[in-house]
Amino acid sequence: MNRTIGVATQTAWRQVVKKFERPHHGRAIWQIINSFGPYFILWALMVWSFSISYWLTLALMVPAVGFLIRIFIIFHDCCHGSFFRSARANEVVGTVGGLLTFTPYRYWRFTHAVHHATAGNLDYRGVGDVWTMTLAEYEAASFWTRLGFRLYRNPIVMFGLAPFYMFFIHNRFAIPRYGWRRQLSVQQTNLLLLGVLLVAARTIGLERYLLIQVPLMMLAGALGIWLFYVQHQFDGVYWERDKEWSYLETALQGSSFYKLPRVLQFFTGNIGFHHVHHLSPRIPNYYLEPCHQSDELFRNVTPLRVRESLRCLRYRVWDEKRRKLVGLRPLGFLF
Repeated sequence: MNRTIGVATQTAWRQVVKKFERPHHGRAIWQIINSFGPYFILWALMVWSFSISYWLTLALMVPAVGFLIRIFIIFHDCCHGSFFRSARANEVVGTVGGLLTFTPYRYWRFTHAVHHATAGNLDYRGVGDVWTMTLAEYEAASFWTRLGFRLYRNPIVMFGLAPFYMFFIHNRFAIPRYGWRRQLSVQQTNLLLLGVLLVAARTIGLERYLLIQVPLMMLAGALGIWLFYVQHQFDGVYWERDKEWSYLETALQGSSFYKLPRVLQFFTGNIGFHHVHHLSPRIPNYYLEPCHQSDELFRNVTPLRVRESLRCLRYRVWDEKRRKLVGLRPLGFLF
């Protein structure tokens, strides 16, 4: 990717994205219908299929995972206030989407806003992002910090264990310094989830509910974490210290254009156009592709394809001298 963005681009991009920042009521309603509707139908079919064959339940779970990811993208748009024009509508739909994805709406909205404000900034890491160390930091760290970092970055941990921790444990607690409103959001979500659990226990049975919900969340969570990972951990990614940090370059060079097949683009709610999303979080997911196609500013962004994205698993630390993500030497049984 080109490391230099022209002066004209630095000032003209706002006009490029402005016309795509106004939500469309009809498109939003249709996405709710074609996302929540199939998900609930598939959930009912999984409950029905449970008494026939659990293998049939698992087969139905595959498309259900796709629709759950799509619901998370709608939840994500609501957090940005971009899905509907109405703040109230965004909050209602976002809260429901958060409940289905085990994610507190107001709390996640705050931490994700911090991520957008600090992505690619080496001096403001640690909130709503993937733990990234510089090579110098890693070499100066203690044995236990290096070991913890390697474990965190291990694909088995990140895509196998992390989804369970993130959605079933981490999201159940709030950091007090983020304010009482965000703490309340977490507790409200916890109470609603407890209510769902109790209703499930009295209707379909707790065992059946858990044998559907847990693997469903694990699979969707693993794919969701993968999407987030490749959006900011790829060859050519942008990182800078605060004094040199650029919002525009973070969007166009620090956020990938993950070019997915059409069916995956549908289930991931166009979030592969992440470079457009980071440039303007006010653009709803259904306008990300039209915005990308509207101007040469975006067409010049190098796409990251599925096969190429698998190489991203090698990256571990940011080498400030070479200005690139690099791997680490294997460490026994961990790699």
